Amino acid sequence: MNTSKNLPAILGGTPAVTLSHEISNKWPDLTSEDEAIVLKVMRDGNISTHNIIRELEKGYADFTGRPYALAHNNGTSALLAAFYSIGLEPGDEVLVPSATFWASVLPMMWIGAIPVFCESESERMGIDPVDLERKITEKMKAIVVVHLWGLPSKMTEIFDIAKRYNLKIIEDASHAHGAFWRRRPCGSLGDISVFSLQGDKLAPAGEGGMFLCNDYKYYEKAICLGDITRIIELETPQRRFAATSFGIKTRIAPLSAAIGCNQLKKLKEHNAIRNKNLIYLSSKLEKLGFDTFLAPSHIERVYFEYLIRYRGNKVPLPIKLLIQALLKEGCRASAPRYPLLHEQPFFREGAFKNILRLSSEYPCPDYANCILPNTEANNQTLLKLPSFPGADNGILDQYVYAFEKIMNYADKIAKMNNEND
Repeated sequence: MNTSKNLPAILGGTPAVTLSHEISNKWPDLTSEDEAIVLKVMRDGNISTHNIIRELEKGYADFTGRPYALAHNNGTSALLAAFYSIGLEPGDEVLVPSATFWASVLPMMWIGAIPVFCESESERMGIDPVDLERKITEKMKAIVVVHLWGLPSKMTEIFDIAKRYNLKIIEDASHAHGAFWRRRPCGSLGDISVFSLQGDKLAPAGEGGMFLCNDYKYYEKAICLGDITRIIELETPQRRFAATSFGIKTRIAPLSAAIGCNQLKKLKEHNAIRNKNLIYLSSKLEKLGFDTFLAPSHIERVYFEYLIRYRGNKVPLPIKLLIQALLKEGCRASAPRYPLLHEQPFFREGAFKNILRLSSEYPCPDYANCILPNTEANNQTLLKLPSFPGADNGILDQYVYAFEKIMNYADKIAKMNNEND
């Protein structure tokens, strides 16, 4: 037996991962087709309001089955439009997760709405229906649902709560292009739904966002807020604002829309590669004592990112030491990308008061002592690995071997660490 080969690298063995990450982990996958569609828009000469924007909007409307789609310059702007369009006013409260990108929450504060942070449930790490119902007040107007990493949230419970308390649902589907909940596509589940088309996303445009809804009044408000060229097309008296709009401009650039169109057409193909790779890897890691968030039968998940839960009771390695051991093996491993929002200085130190300007009628929230014990504990057990969007060149089995070595020698790795402390 080759002792050096079978020992974990952190104990002096040979690293398991020797193959390049470039083939299996390069993203976005841009080809000559993307170049051609961008060049066509450039040669057409209209690089501000080109019809490719309408084509992108139709693509997302058809993709989600929704009648109204409005492209934005990024997902953050589309979320701002969503919060504005449902009629939030100063002092209104909105239930939000803490485990998400800041754009799911912060834009509402520019219009005076107050985020109320909720726990994440442990099965899918989406907003916890039990905790959000517990935090509903008379001022509560909406729920922000984020399908974290591409795994749809617990919508049965959320729909029930929203109906009973007359709350709107803002669906942030930015991680979930191509995911389905009970055969319904993510992006069709909220009163208003939003996709980000940023360069890391599953259907990237470089920068971009998509606002989707079934209700014309929401679509109309979003147009008035940020797309001055569309106001004249409205079917209502809102057309009278065509000369000014409501003061901001959120229209997507046609060159980004061109890339977005082509990438949406390739979404199913791209997702199939990721899913094949990560379901295979998950099947191996589950046997080693990791929770890989495999989807229940009524859900078709996708993988914007690949996070797994480390069950520390199975092996005695602290999560930071496990990451260190994986890095020594040549793996790419880290803590989750998003720090929990409720713990950030913007909230803890009151910096949000610079944008949330409430009158004395509405008390300003105090997040200094906001605690989400379940979310905080769960976040400490999560490990981020590559999402492997490209063809497997053998690197997946090398990752499995790296994990096997570390788990087999977990006691010795932990003992070595304790001796060095």
